[in-house]
Amino acid sequence: MIIETIKARRLFSEIAAIDEEVFPLDRAALVLALGEYPDLDMMGYLRRLDTLAARAEVLIGINRTAVDYIESINEILFVQEGLRGNSEDYYDPRNSYLNQVLDRRLGIPISLSLIYMEVAKRIGFSVQGVGFPGHFLAKNVSNGREIIFDPFNMGKILTINDCQELLDEIHSGRVAMNASLLQPMEKRAIITRMLYNLKGIYMQKEQYNQALSVIDKILLLNPGTPSEIRDRGFLYMQTSLFAQALADLEFYLSHAMAPEDSSNIHNHVKMLRSIICESN
Repeated sequence: MIIETIKARRLFSEIAAIDEEVFPLDRAALVLALGEYPDLDMMGYLRRLDTLAARAEVLIGINRTAVDYIESINEILFVQEGLRGNSEDYYDPRNSYLNQVLDRRLGIPISLSLIYMEVAKRIGFSVQGVGFPGHFLAKNVSNGREIIFDPFNMGKILTINDCQELLDEIHSGRVAMNASLLQPMEKRAIITRMLYNLKGIYMQKEQYNQALSVIDKILLLNPGTPSEIRDRGFLYMQTSLFAQALADLEFYLSHAMAPEDSSNIHNHVKMLRSIICESN
């Protein structure tokens, strides 16, 4: 198991080093899952995406408008394959792992959007991920027209009013719709957002080793992020790795810009130094 974990980390590190322009979103999502599913057949899942795309290609027809593409992909993914949003168990970590989403046909907005993006890419249809607050969306921009749609809800096309209603549902009317909320998200940022989702789930479940593995991947994509190094320090404390925890919290204090939690972190640093001195 240790060998598989090392291999998975090495593969993710290699992908994390790839430039945004050629960043392989599908492979990154699958390698992300390797830590939890070391027997994952990555080439097999990539072929499944290829097959889904080929089936959608057959349905599109001659005109090939943006709506034709969306309707064809919707038919394959959500009608024929039965992919759907997992509203019943939204915080199941399997909803964020691409292999599990394809196998179980259940996902959350970001994982279903990722599948949509990858199927669309394979047939020459541009779909971008949209980091909408609290609910990831997708969009196509072509011929001066922007089409927003929701893979979590079977690829439903959304109006601006629909987007505001979605915001109201999530944020209880505290957030007003504006164009900046529909900006496309870079591929590396999409994987980072998936990792943040997993981090939150594992920390809530007190599965600290899994959370540590997720933070490691976040830092491979976003090196030196002070808040992640701080959180890793707290997780090291939970797993009794006190020297590593001390190093991370000291790094945070020296690199974060005027952190509001500095007093709390100083107290933890003092405690950790005491624990380490006593153990020596």
